[in-house]
Amino acid sequence: MSKSTEGVAQFVFDLSLPPALGPEDFIVADSNREAAGWIGRWPDWPGPALALHGAPGAGKSHLLGIWAQRAGARILAGGALAESDPAELAAAGAVALDDADRVAGDAAAERALFHLHNLLKEAGGFLLVAAREPPARWRVALPDLASRLKAAPAVGLGEPDDVLLAQVLAKLFADRQLAVGPEIVQAMLARMERSFAEARRLVAEIDAASLAQGRSITLPLVRAILAGQGKG
Repeated sequence: MSKSTEGVAQFVFDLSLPPALGPEDFIVADSNREAAGWIGRWPDWPGPALALHGAPGAGKSHLLGIWAQRAGARILAGGALAESDPAELAAAGAVALDDADRVAGDAAAERALFHLHNLLKEAGGFLLVAAREPPARWRVALPDLASRLKAAPAVGLGEPDDVLLAQVLAKLFADRQLAVGPEIVQAMLARMERSFAEARRLVAEIDAASLAQGRSITLPLVRAILAGQGKG
């Protein structure tokens, strides 16, 4: 594997069961290069916060984990923030918040995130949030929190091109200990929707069909599954 130009090793996306989350496994491509660069650039950020956004499976959670390991950050989900103590979280000096848009519309969670942001900023700490949409699109009711989130750089992770998607498909199969030839991956690329979520779904379905039928993964099996989804 080659190294990225932004000081970040290649990682694998959080698409597998179980996922391989080591920094050496990330697959850097045009769709995620900017986000990977920001993670590699830390702590040289222009402010205390950074927001990652993108479709499910695009690698946001994995980047959070990579950054948390480097920064010694606490990791939690947005849905748990309302029950957390901002001062206790901020004491770590860095916090990674996944599914962060779940705080929007929850008054207690919004207040907690507002205080957490302020405490980290005052202490010279850092906050990394991840969600499907950039913070500017979250329906945040607390004006002061909304302004702070909008001031943070927001970096998107896009959908994969064919080269990246081929690598993701191969890794998904490998993580399930399934050996498939390049012809299987190419057949899938020719017919499937270009998304990480679809890649994950199709590999799981092919694996299940192979087990249920007691047969190896072959082109006829894969084409039958694709045709059954209206993609043949």
